[in-house]
Amino acid sequence: MRKLLIILFTFLFTCIVSAYNIINQNSYIRQSTPLPKTKHALVVIAHRGSHLNVPENTLAAYENAIKEGVDYIETDLRTTKDGHLVIMHDAAVSRMTGMQGQVKDLNYNDIKDLEIKPVVKGDTAAYHIPEFADVLNVCKGRINIYLDFKDADVKKTYRLLKDYGMQNNVVVYLNKEEQYEQWKKVAPQVPLMSSLPENADILQLNNFLAAKHLDVVDNAYTVNLVNLVHKRKIAVWLDVQREDEGPATWKQALKQGADGLQTDHPEKLIKYLKSQGKR
Repeated sequence: MRKLLIILFTFLFTCIVSAYNIINQNSYIRQSTPLPKTKHALVVIAHRGSHLNVPENTLAAYENAIKEGVDYIETDLRTTKDGHLVIMHDAAVSRMTGMQGQVKDLNYNDIKDLEIKPVVKGDTAAYHIPEFADVLNVCKGRINIYLDFKDADVKKTYRLLKDYGMQNNVVVYLNKEEQYEQWKKVAPQVPLMSSLPENADILQLNNFLAAKHLDVVDNAYTVNLVNLVHKRKIAVWLDVQREDEGPATWKQALKQGADGLQTDHPEKLIKYLKSQGKR
């Protein structure tokens, strides 16, 4: 009788473990939303466009990135006081234009004619703060968008993406916790990206990833973390932009198992990847 109970208990335990594994595997599958199509397995993201010779987050920077052959341009979305969706990394316009004021406190007419300061001495071209619609028009049919969702309305943003046929060519980076539910409600098919909690242990990370069904994370900077998120079918796009960005930082990111690199030097990075047989 005792042997029978042991056999029965072992059988039940095996069934429970198997069922748990199946549920876990299914949950990983459910978290995987198809990312926009790209020509390359390892994607290159131009941080605020390719902006070494022209100002960041301008149409010129995005055109440069497209010519250099990147897979995504990264762009920062904000909203003016009167509801226009515009592109600006900073909350204020001062660093880029010299004028004082927060984007959210200014009407579009207050900023549309502001000139952005050039980055190369002697550049006489006129650069302006673009509307999101202008960016979509430049990118449509040419490149994907990594949308850093700073401060905007989800419904209005998604409507504009659909108007330009770009709803399948975007990955949205979330900056606030409430943005997750907003995007899941309005456009559950849009891939979402965020950062992992800092200084979290494995249990906390697993709980976070179980609660937030992300498709990309940007701060898995160890092989163990990369493996953890890869098991959940989540891509890893690492930020490699920094003052000393170059072959050493790119090599380290590739060694860690990154699926994408966000860079301030897209042209040089692409040349490096080609030299390594990665592109």
